[in-house]
Amino acid sequence: MTTQYDQPPQVAETQPEPRAAFARRAWRGRPEDPSWARPALWALLAATLALYLYDLSASGFANSFYSAAVQAGSTSWKAFFFGSLDGGNAITVDKPSAFLWPMALSVRVFGLGSWAILVPEVLMGVGSVAVVYAAVRRRFSAGAGLVAGAVLALTPVAALMFRFNNPDAMLALLMALACYFTVRAVEDGRTRWLVWAGVAIGFAFLAKTLQAFLILPPLALVYAVCGPVRLGRRLFQLGLATLALVVSGGWWVAVVELWPASSRPYIGGSQHNSFLELTFGYNGLGRINGDETGSVGGGGGGMGGGGRWGTTGWDRMFGAEVGGQVSWLLPAALILLIAGLWATRKLGRASATRASFLVWGGSLLITMVVFSYMAGIFHQYYTVALAPYLAAVVGMGTGLLWERRAETWAGVALAAASVASGAWGYVLLDRTPDHLPWLKWLVLVGGLVAALGLLFLGRAPRSLALGAASVGLVAALAGPTAYTLSTVNSAHTGSIPTAGPAGASMMGFGGRPGGRGEGMRGGFPGGMPGGQNPQGQTPPGGAGGQGFPGGGFPGQGGQNGQGQGNGQGRQNGQGFPGGNLPGTTRTGEGGRMGAGGAGGLLDGANVSAEAEKLLKADADSYTWVAASTGSQNAASYQLATDKAVMAIGGFNGTDPSPTLAQFKRYVAKGQIHYYISGGGMGGGMGRAGEGLGGMGGASGTASGISTWVEANFKKVTVGSATFYDLTRKKAG
Repeated sequence: MTTQYDQPPQVAETQPEPRAAFARRAWRGRPEDPSWARPALWALLAATLALYLYDLSASGFANSFYSAAVQAGSTSWKAFFFGSLDGGNAITVDKPSAFLWPMALSVRVFGLGSWAILVPEVLMGVGSVAVVYAAVRRRFSAGAGLVAGAVLALTPVAALMFRFNNPDAMLALLMALACYFTVRAVEDGRTRWLVWAGVAIGFAFLAKTLQAFLILPPLALVYAVCGPVRLGRRLFQLGLATLALVVSGGWWVAVVELWPASSRPYIGGSQHNSFLELTFGYNGLGRINGDETGSVGGGGGGMGGGGRWGTTGWDRMFGAEVGGQVSWLLPAALILLIAGLWATRKLGRASATRASFLVWGGSLLITMVVFSYMAGIFHQYYTVALAPYLAAVVGMGTGLLWERRAETWAGVALAAASVASGAWGYVLLDRTPDHLPWLKWLVLVGGLVAALGLLFLGRAPRSLALGAASVGLVAALAGPTAYTLSTVNSAHTGSIPTAGPAGASMMGFGGRPGGRGEGMRGGFPGGMPGGQNPQGQTPPGGAGGQGFPGGGFPGQGGQNGQGQGNGQGRQNGQGFPGGNLPGTTRTGEGGRMGAGGAGGLLDGANVSAEAEKLLKADADSYTWVAASTGSQNAASYQLATDKAVMAIGGFNGTDPSPTLAQFKRYVAKGQIHYYISGGGMGGGMGRAGEGLGGMGGASGTASGISTWVEANFKKVTVGSATFYDLTRKKAG
């Protein structure tokens, strides 16, 4: 059985179009499209671009860890290739380098700055919206494609991550492309589409390693079953796609692994200078089972459990930690997925319409399941990976059911989706009662009113049916739109950004959400350990470093949203510098270290003009103007000076690089000018790095370097920051 949805798009065999004709077609779209369709697409893309560009520079360097690598790549092609944190090529980031390349090229052209770093991410967001639209439009209506594109653009976590410099923007775009290419392959059986899908996933691997492989099972299985050619050819084509994946993702890995370790940077995040170890350990199976050597601590939840990275279980995507990021239309999407599969149940094996639901829906479900139960490091912003799949399912489901609205069951399914989105939107908005308190009622009532109209779609005039559908769509998108507008109206810095207004997402290392409106952006329950929340208020359990369940991190005093810290908690090795674990904030200043000038594990340092001047003096005479424990602290000084700063121990300060012997050789050769005291987990935490509460502790390398430097070199104090001049020995 075939339907209008199972007919491949008709493309006439014509001679190449003149430029004027091509321009008209680009504006007008397909001849069979309504006149409004293509202009509406351009309007959607332009609106997405404007939304994501709004006040983009407010976030500054966003995640300074990756921005430092971008800066390094803009000054050194070797750093560009390997993803080094500094132009001296001491150590890399804890990911492959492909996601850094567009940003580094932009900085090479336009110079170091917030816009040069973040605009490529914005363009990836606009590109993702275009890909989702194109995928849905090919099998369904232009209206369905516009709905899918709008859902993606207005998903809060998408608005966050397509304005941020983490690997997730490139990952989401490439995963959407892989799904698009797979459906194209089911349409006509051409090998090239599967090969392109393999290439997309291969480069996605070079953005965020094994997360790119999450959707391989549904994509491969769908084509193996639904491909329109004979089985033997299908398997041969899948083999070629696998080869394309291995080549596109493996060439860089092969170069890194075969390159002599002595002449390349240390692989950050690994314990033995191996990218394969990083891939299958810290960034691979460790994320699933929580066994992450060198990490700040994995989860401990497993099935239904709770760990340092939040509560695991089937409802994780709906919980207070994650729900407001991405789950607004998730209940509706699941309903529409079931309805779409039911509606296409009688279509042939090679139905591209049914395959579309299986590809996008399968990708949504498998990613949801993995995220829900992974016991290792998990951050709320990871859920941006769900956004393209969710948007496509919503667009396809609404488009298909709208065309079949004369059938009672289709109206019932649409009504159920409207009720689900309205009710769930009410629940999510009720979690932030101080943010637009009236909106939750409009969302709920709008969803219910629309559902009543949708129940009678088959008997209602087209104008009334359109009215009911429009009310339902507006009600469904009102909540995520409000959170998205709050997201783009706020700055986001550090390592754990979250979308939405204050209190929208709480995640702590204890595995339970914090109280509404309390805690840090990025979410530590009860506020920052040993400190205050971004509003400068001390929540329950926040004073004296008791913010973490189970005692947390001991420390003295606090830190507020303006980065004011008392600098205590270090002398006896307790807690983090300043008594806090700085994290992501909504403002450009919040969450940064104040006194002492030292950054923390999740955010960087405030670099004074005096410190910048000190490091720039005679900077060209050194490979590294300074060295500091932990990447965030080093990154802040590197970005402030535009000069290479060595990050001892990598991101956490726990990587065994450089060794004390290597560091001594660098100093003896005059390659490092200053050592910056404090920062990271490996240094500035007391001489032995005590007081980490089981979070992994300082590496012996970092603490050994700190001890040696403090014992042998002259201290230089600039304001509240402490440096050691590695060219001047202590007297006596």
